[in-house]
Amino acid sequence: MRRWRGRSWRARSSRRGPPRIGIIDDSPVWNAFRHGLRDLGYLEGQNIAFEYRYAGGLPNRLALVAVELVHRPVDLIATFGTPPTIAAKRATTTIPIVMIGVGDPVGAGLVSSFNRPGGNITGNTILGPEVAGKRLQLLKEVIPSLSRVAFLWNPDNASHPAQLAELRVAVETLGIKLLPVAVLSPDEFDRAFAEMVRERADAFLMTNDPFHQLSIGRIIDFLANNRLPGMFLTREIVAAGGLMSYGASVPDLFRRGAVYVHKILQGTKPADLPVEQPVKFDLVVNLKTAKAIGLSIPESFLLRAGEVID
Repeated sequence: MRRWRGRSWRARSSRRGPPRIGIIDDSPVWNAFRHGLRDLGYLEGQNIAFEYRYAGGLPNRLALVAVELVHRPVDLIATFGTPPTIAAKRATTTIPIVMIGVGDPVGAGLVSSFNRPGGNITGNTILGPEVAGKRLQLLKEVIPSLSRVAFLWNPDNASHPAQLAELRVAVETLGIKLLPVAVLSPDEFDRAFAEMVRERADAFLMTNDPFHQLSIGRIIDFLANNRLPGMFLTREIVAAGGLMSYGASVPDLFRRGAVYVHKILQGTKPADLPVEQPVKFDLVVNLKTAKAIGLSIPESFLLRAGEVID
C-alpha cells in the first residue's frame, strides 16, 4: 500500500508500525468513521492505529492538543467541525488533515475552494446552499405564528458568521425576528437560556458546533422545560429529544471521511481531493416531543418527513 509522501510520511519512515491517525475529541459519533475504515480493510492494531486527544471543544485546549498530535507525530489528523480543523491547520502545514462536517470551509479560510482545496486539508461540509433558510421555513410551517427565533451560535467558530448572515436574510423574507445568542464556554449557558426566556423566543435554532454538542442534553432539557420548539441539523439530536431536524446524515459524513483517509494513505494529496457537499437532506420529527410541548404538527407535514419518531 502506498502512503502519503509528504514530510509527515518521511517522519514516520524512521519508526515501525501502521499509519497513525490523530483524532481530536473522540465520541460515539466517530464510530461511523472507524467502521468506514474497517470496511475499507483497515484493522486497528494491524494496519491502522489511532491517537486520541481531548479538548472539550475549548479554543485554547484545541490548539494545545493539535500541537501534541503533530509532535507525536501522526500521519494524518481527522477533525469534526470547524474549530478543531482550524486548530489542526495552525499546527501543521504538512500533515494531511481530513475535516468532517465543517460549516463553511472557504469562508473559514480552511481551503481555497471546494474544487481545488489547496494545501494539506480536504474533507466534507455539513452545509449546502440556503439550508439555514430552509430550516426557518420548516419552523414557520409548523408554527404559523412564529415571530421570534433564538439562534445559538459560537463566535469562536469561524463558520458561524456566514450562517448568521444567511439567517438574517432569511428572517427578513419570512417576517421573523432573529435573536442571536452567543455561548463561548460552558458557564455561559445559564445566561444564554435566561436571555432566550427574557426575549420571549418562541422557537430555537442551533448549529452543529462541536463544543455546543457536548452540552446537548442540557440544551434539550432547557427546551423541554420551557416548551420551546427546537430545530437542529442532525437526526441524532431529535432521537435524543429534540423536536425536529433538517440536514445531512452525520454518520454518512464520517463514513465519507474514512474514504478520504483511505485515498490519502494510498498516496493522493489532499490538495487534489475536492471538498464534498451533501446533496441529500432529511427531515426528521419527534412526535413525542411535539406532544410534550403542546405542539400539533399537521399530518401533511409529517408525511413529508423522512422519519417520524414516536
